[in-house]
Amino acid sequence: MHPALTDDQLAHLVALRHNLHETPEVSGQEHGTAERILQELLRAEADEIWTDLGEHGIAASFDGTADGPTVMIRCELDALPIQEVSGLPYRSKTDGKAHLCGHDGHMAMVLGLGLALAKRPARGRVILLFQPAEETGAGAAAVIADPRWAEIQPDYAFAFHNVPGHPFGQIGLRKGPANCASRGMKISFQGRTSHAAAPENGVSPASVMASLMQTLPTLGGAQTPHSDIALATLTHVSLGEPSFGIAPGVGEMRITLRSQSDTRMEQMIADAKDLLAHSLQHDPRLAADLTWHEVFLATTNDADAIDIAADAAGKLGLDSDSMTSPMRWSEDFGRFGIDGAKAALLFLGSGKEHPQLHNPNYDFPDALIPIGVSLFVEIIDQILCQPAPAIAPANG
Repeated sequence: MHPALTDDQLAHLVALRHNLHETPEVSGQEHGTAERILQELLRAEADEIWTDLGEHGIAASFDGTADGPTVMIRCELDALPIQEVSGLPYRSKTDGKAHLCGHDGHMAMVLGLGLALAKRPARGRVILLFQPAEETGAGAAAVIADPRWAEIQPDYAFAFHNVPGHPFGQIGLRKGPANCASRGMKISFQGRTSHAAAPENGVSPASVMASLMQTLPTLGGAQTPHSDIALATLTHVSLGEPSFGIAPGVGEMRITLRSQSDTRMEQMIADAKDLLAHSLQHDPRLAADLTWHEVFLATTNDADAIDIAADAAGKLGLDSDSMTSPMRWSEDFGRFGIDGAKAALLFLGSGKEHPQLHNPNYDFPDALIPIGVSLFVEIIDQILCQPAPAIAPANG
């Protein structure tokens, strides 16, 4: 693998990653992180910078000398609302917030690409996108909805996500479905409280909720090793007040729907609504409000983009794995492919024994930074530093 960074540049990126780890900001609050990224992009002498995309997003362009396609490399700004439990000297300084998904490392890799792009591509341009609010599924849609997105819109889009449990440094490649669609379903029930000695005078959601607790988790059907992923997971239930003298009048249920495709998700949504409507028929006095939260579309990798990444990994001598099934977890990257780019989310092994994502003792391995930067550089070379495709002459 050829080095894309000098030793001094790598040391700078590691120190930056540690600083980002110390100062996490959760979805929708990434203003300080974005400001730090802006300073790094200015240092890298980007040709153009867009700030406040979709609220806190930031993008930078590194332009070639000739016309060509736009290649976007995307990473995430946000941390998680989880308490870090570690003895790291650079552990989070903010209680209840931490970079426990590796977005600090993803940012460091993309900034490393910015340093490597001091040598501009032969043609086209490279866009580095630092996306806000990935963890809530709101950021990509907000960036695309920004009126300035038309100035940025890429022909190709790539991103990495590190994956604990996979061999260290292995590049995971998956054509087609790569990450599941998911969305949170919240049902708020409103009845009427009563004295616990006379529950018949109230309207309790208990029996309807008990029925739905049994039926909603069956929406995905039976799961087999070879079936498309479809899951409905009950994540939270609350009923009434913690009291012995009050028959409950309110309740809440939260269910996460998850599917391998957006089409299957639409069917699960329709089935969930039918189950709720059928359950409410048993007591018309009970009202229910259904709302949707943290909506992620499925991520479907473009075959051509994956072939480019596979060729790049091969030229660098990196171990790669053609994955036979998608990740069950969701990623707010799928919208860029739906928006028209040839998009591919790549997976980077963090080590078989590495703590899992979202664990309180997770930390991004710094040794992945040069691997990720080198692969990004080679992908750019594959698309923008090769001769442009020949154009056949017109007949006549």
